[in-house]
Amino acid sequence: MSEDTFRWVITTGVGLSWLMTVIMAGAMIGIYRAAKRLEEKITPLVDKAGGVVDKARSIVDDAGPKIRDMVDKAQEMTAVAREQVQKLDALVTETAERTRLQIDRIEIVVEDTVNRVQETTQAVQSTILKPVREVNGVVSGLRAAISTLARGSRASVDHATQDEEMFI
Repeated sequence: MSEDTFRWVITTGVGLSWLMTVIMAGAMIGIYRAAKRLEEKITPLVDKAGGVVDKARSIVDDAGPKIRDMVDKAQEMTAVAREQVQKLDALVTETAERTRLQIDRIEIVVEDTVNRVQETTQAVQSTILKPVREVNGVVSGLRAAISTLARGSRASVDHATQDEEMFI
């Protein structure tokens, strides 16, 4: 490449660089102006937002002690409820144990009563019914004797044979 061509290429490159620098400067001025306009529009909003933030901060500051108080009361209520549940558990356990003991005692009393009723039944049978049976046997014997004596005559052979056949 000749020196003349080389100079034209370099000059063109420098010119393009200068043109790009001017364009960049224009763009930066445009961005600066847009930022200024945006700042003018946002500044009143920031003032208003500052007031809202201050109000929110005061609400949170006012609500903080109330919330802490509610949490403390909730903890107290939980502790009281836990204590009551423990007392109720102890009461239920004690009642169940006492009920179990009473059931065991009732079972012993019922078993003892059944045994005494059986013993009484046996005693009645041996002391009252046995003599009654004996008296009944004696009375039956007397009836048979009286019946035999009242008939006076002996049974015939036919009658005795008939009795034996029935026996066999």
